[in-house]
Amino acid sequence: MATKSSRVTETLPRKPESARLARRLVSATLRVWGLEELEDAAQLVVAELMSNAVVHAKRDSVRVTVTRLHQRRVRVALVDLSRELPQLRPVGAQAESGRGPEIVNALSRGRWGVDPLPWGKRVWAELSAAEEVPCG
Repeated sequence: MATKSSRVTETLPRKPESARLARRLVSATLRVWGLEELEDAAQLVVAELMSNAVVHAKRDSVRVTVTRLHQRRVRVALVDLSRELPQLRPVGAQAESGRGPEIVNALSRGRWGVDPLPWGKRVWAELSAAEEVPCG
């Protein structure tokens, strides 16, 4: 059953320390919505998106958004002013970076993407909670 879409958004400084603030925003939002089971995955996703923005974005701030798409599904997104698109590519075992898209892909079960914007991009991932099966 779908519910009315709800959204929480915050502009944060483009600094490594903002990953903690983004994780708190996601966590608090999911708790209010009763979706605590998505917290760990959503925190990892937003931390990876923030990490990528810290390295590649061009402005001093980024926009984090958590949107409730349906009763048990959310979208975590980050908007920055870089047009450089993240890509899912093989990363060697010795690589020290580049695994962010792979992590986001795994946590979202392949439901992630990039929306090019005139001034940059929006990177997003959708996460779903397990459906409850009625007894009967």
